[in-house]
Parts: sequence; C-alpha cells; structure tokens
Amino acid sequence: MSEQTQQEEVVSEEQAPKGFFGKVDNFFGIRKSGSNFRTEIVAGLTTFMAMVYILMVNAGMFELVIGGEDPYGAAYIATAIGAIVGTMLMAFLAKMPLAQASGMGVNAFIVYTLVLGGTGLTYANCMVFTLLDGVIFLVLTTTGLRQKIFEAIPAGVRHAIPVGIGLFIAFIGMQNAKIIVYDESTLVEFVSFNVLSDANSYGGMIAPLVAIVGVIAIAIMNKKNVKGAILWGILGSAVLYYALCGLGCAWKDETCVALFEGISLSNPFNAFAAWGKDSVGVVFYEGFDFSAYLGTAGNNAGTLVVLIITTALSLCMIDMFDTIGTLYGACSKGNLLDENGTPINMNKMMLSDAIATCTGAIAGTSTVTTFVESSSGVAAGGKTGFTALVTGICFIIAMFLSPIAQLIPQCATATALIWVGVLMMTSVTKIDWTDAAEAIVAFLTLIVMVLGYSISKGIGIGIIVYIIVSVCTGKIKEVSIPTWVIGVLFLATFILT
Repeated sequence: MSEQTQQEEVVSEEQAPKGFFGKVDNFFGIRKSGSNFRTEIVAGLTTFMAMVYILMVNAGMFELVIGGEDPYGAAYIATAIGAIVGTMLMAFLAKMPLAQASGMGVNAFIVYTLVLGGTGLTYANCMVFTLLDGVIFLVLTTTGLRQKIFEAIPAGVRHAIPVGIGLFIAFIGMQNAKIIVYDESTLVEFVSFNVLSDANSYGGMIAPLVAIVGVIAIAIMNKKNVKGAILWGILGSAVLYYALCGLGCAWKDETCVALFEGISLSNPFNAFAAWGKDSVGVVFYEGFDFSAYLGTAGNNAGTLVVLIITTALSLCMIDMFDTIGTLYGACSKGNLLDENGTPINMNKMMLSDAIATCTGAIAGTSTVTTFVESSSGVAAGGKTGFTALVTGICFIIAMFLSPIAQLIPQCATATALIWVGVLMMTSVTKIDWTDAAEAIVAFLTLIVMVLGYSISKGIGIGIIVYIIVSVCTGKIKEVSIPTWVIGVLFLATFILT
C-alpha cells in the first residue's frame, strides 16, 4: 500500500463521525454513498419544502366530505400521519431519500368523482376502497408479482417516464405559481404581465414573477455549484414574495392586504380532536355501510359489485404505476439504479408504499404514494434514508404547527418543481426518436402524463399503443404475457372507470 493511500485512509478515518452520529452514518450508509450529514439534511428540508403543500391541499379537498365541526383539521392530521408513516418507512425500511404522502389525482378522484359525483358513496366507503388498494398492492409486492409487472413495461415507456414526470411536475409548479392560467379559448395560457391592462393587478402578478425569478436564481446557483441551491431558491422566493406583498400594502393593493389579514395562528390541538372523532378508524365502523349507495335510484347489489371491482382496479393501477413511474424517475436522476436499470431497494420501497396506503386509509386519507417532489431532494444531493428521516421529522413538526406550514407560499415551492422538470428532461436523449414505433409510444406516454394530468394514464396509453404497434408490425411475439395482461387491465380501467 502506498504512503499516499495510507494518508488518505487516515484522513478519511479522522473525518468519520464518532459515537451516536457514527452509528447513524453506518446505519444509513451516508459516507459510503458519497454523501454527508449536511447534504442529507439540506436534501430532506428541500423535499419537505417542495411537498408540504399537500397538507393544505389534501385537507382542503377532504374537508368537503368528512363532516364534523372541523373537517379541515381532521383531514390535515390524517394527511400528516399518512406522510409521516410513509416517509419514515422510506427512511428505516427502504433507506432511500424519498418521501410519501397522499397522492394528488387520487384524492380528487375520491372527493369529486366518488363522493361528490352523485354515486351515493360516502367518505368512509372510499376509505374501504383505499384500504383494499393497499392490501392488493401489499400482496403484489410480497409475492414478487410487482417486479414482473415493472419488467413488462416497454423500453419506450420506461425512457419516457422520467421526461413525462419532469414535465408533469413542472406544469404543476407553473399552475401553482399562476404562471400558467386558465383561458376560455385555449384552456391554458401564459400569465399576462401587461402593467397597462386594468385586468392585471400588482398583487396578482407577484406570485408568477417570484416563481420565475426563483427558478432563474436556482439555475444560477447550480451553475456556480452552490450547495442546496433548490432549498435556498425556495426560501429566497418566500422572502421575496412577502417583501413584495409588503410593498403592495403601502398602496392598499387588495391582494396584498388580504394576504396579511388572512395570516392567523390557531390552536393546532383542535385538529387532533377533530381527527380522533371524525376521521381515524372510520373505515372500520362506517366504511362497510353501503346503505346510502344502495338507496340511490338505479343502484343495486350488482352495480355495487361492479363499482367495487372497477374502483379498486382504478385505485390500484393509479397507485402502482404512479409509484413505479415516480421511483424510476427520481432514482434515475440520482444515479440510484442498479446494473439492470431498476431502482435499488425497489421491493422495500414498494412495500413501504403499500403499508403506508393501508395506514393512511385507517387514518382517514387517500392513497399514500411516493411523491414526485422527492426528486427535488434527490437533485439537492440526497442519497440515503437519512434524507427521508429529515423530511419525516419536518412533517411531524408541521403536524403541530399547521398555521406556520401554510406560510410558505406555493410560488416558492413551485420553483423547486419547475427546476426538477428541467433536470429530468435529460432522459429524453435515451429515446430512439428515429424508430417510429418507439417514438410514438414514448411521445404519447409523456404527452398524456402532462396534458392528461396523470402519470398512470400516460403509462397506460403507452403500453396499449406499444401492443397495437407490435401487433401491426409483425412483432407480436416480442410482447410478453405480463405486458398483455397490463395492457388489458389498463384498457378495462379506461373503459369502465
């Protein structure tokens, strides 16, 4: 062994954390992964800042269907518990730098389609469907069938997944920051910054302006190799947002004045009481009572069976493929794939997802899944479960400080989402655009993800198109049996749900 090598080992040994922190380092493999405590903490905070909005958004949806004196508080705590359990499982079971919470899309499906859509189903009934989804997912994971399903995804779809997810979350970020707004003729358009227009107010232009400035600032900091650029971008954008709103108050801008007037600090423990009364365990003591559904005109035992099958199928497909897509996309960005291109610790991550979904249903929230916003923490350098632990601790704190968590504006967290979208575009080079068959499969996969506002639907369309193209080009033998099965299930989901 050379003298230089011996010196490097001595320095490495001297820098190794001792005592408690040494045990933590060994458990999570922080130094072994090439990371360090500072980077993991910054990554965990970044992930939390990027996805903490789910606490408010999910609570805002489910307060419409839970009932009771404080439905928002009950939903807030249920959402927080689902996120804590799922993220801690990622930390200690899977040991991966990813976080979980109630998935966007599924929550809207449950609230607006199943409960408020005139079906006769109740909030408790839907928690039964969610629990069933978790159990099915758990069985698929423990039996190894999940791995076969993942391997059945065509190459064109796999390569398009990270790109589609990147565009999807960037689109979400732009909508949250009001950069992309609704238009009657085109449905969406870029926000107007026309200061001469009477339709545009100073307060209304602050959020999109801050988000754009924040993304540019993150890019500049990344170019200069500033550690934790995404986190600093979020915090800096939040400070800039409140500063600009403060100036707006000077000339009585209605939006700015309303912002500061709306800030209040209520007692967070009231939410726990509401959760215990109206949400937790409702899946067991009210969930199996379908009398409201059966009492609705046109419904009977037969339609109930069909509804249970199709709803469970839809939730399971959304859960599985949203998770698979997110895991693949996030892990590919952080070089967390094995030699076969599969995310490392895949089984344990999927198991964490299944257990968290079951727990979330009992707590009273919709399907808990790995969040695409976890990519922001991975992009910030997170490589181990310690990143997830930091995020989980933040969710625990946020559970008790719900009013403070709401102070981070969406335009600030949107900067992280948009920047991650930029980073994930690199995977587009893996698609063979000269091959018409792969090109159409990849294109439809990613475009449906974005414009269809659904990761799972994008994957489903991609697989169905892959099968059709293979059959029509004489390559039917290349389509595996699992791919056929998945394609048929997706087709059934599109047709029946």
